[in-house]
Amino acid sequence: MAHPQSKYADFDGLRDQAVALRQAGLSRRQIRDRLHVDNNDILNRLLEGEPPPDWTKRPNAKDDLRDRARELRLQGWTYDRIQVELGCSKSSISLWVRDLPKPEPRYTPEEHQALMQAGLAHLRNSQDEERKRVKDRAAQEIGELSDRDLFMAGSALYWAEGQKSKPYQRREVVAFVNSDPSVIEVFLAWLDLLGVSRERLGFRVMIHESADVPAAERYWADLVGVDTSALQRTTLKKHNPKTVRKNTGDSYHGCLVVRVRQGAELYRRIEGWWYGIAAGAAARLR
Repeated sequence: MAHPQSKYADFDGLRDQAVALRQAGLSRRQIRDRLHVDNNDILNRLLEGEPPPDWTKRPNAKDDLRDRARELRLQGWTYDRIQVELGCSKSSISLWVRDLPKPEPRYTPEEHQALMQAGLAHLRNSQDEERKRVKDRAAQEIGELSDRDLFMAGSALYWAEGQKSKPYQRREVVAFVNSDPSVIEVFLAWLDLLGVSRERLGFRVMIHESADVPAAERYWADLVGVDTSALQRTTLKKHNPKTVRKNTGDSYHGCLVVRVRQGAELYRRIEGWWYGIAAGAAARLR
């Protein structure tokens, strides 16, 4: 069997052809295809000593970037700033400037920390402003609340947050517990719409025993428009030393329990209203 390189037996003649083609301005790829030389080692030997034509030499497009990066580094710029300015990678910048002295920090650790805190504060303020804009626009979308709007909202609200009777524990009472004052106000407005008089309502505060209980009682009494003496006895939640409470401070008022006296019939109507809402929603899905 012939040696794989037997086609290169006339090496000198092949080299003469390769050199002539190179001097004629052909590239390595063109010479390889013209002479059918698939072996790179052979091709290197054929073209040894012959410089490539000028047209095959690509200029180093990054020379200007490299010089500019070094100039900026000498001015004390960080890698991040140079990257933004020149639009090149940090790895390239590192290679170009690694022999240069590291610039002195522009800020002390304390100044750097203060700048970070100021930046975070500005970001949070911007986020808060955007949240407020979104909420304000959404509130305007609701517009004026009709009686039916309030009726539907209150029915759904009670079924989500109010006490419900269970098959294993039949208790048809209307009792509502929440810590959000706006939710309590919606619930009371709904009861007014239904014609439930305030004389039928009982109010009770539920709060952690370590909180400011008298302040919480005053807060809820003022919200619902009664004297603190009209509140039922406050329910205190025992402190668990193993837990870390987050519901603390002046904004913590516990929860308010609103109970409708003689509310069994009203409870049955609420349950029926909810079933009507649920059936209507299910029909829309079909």
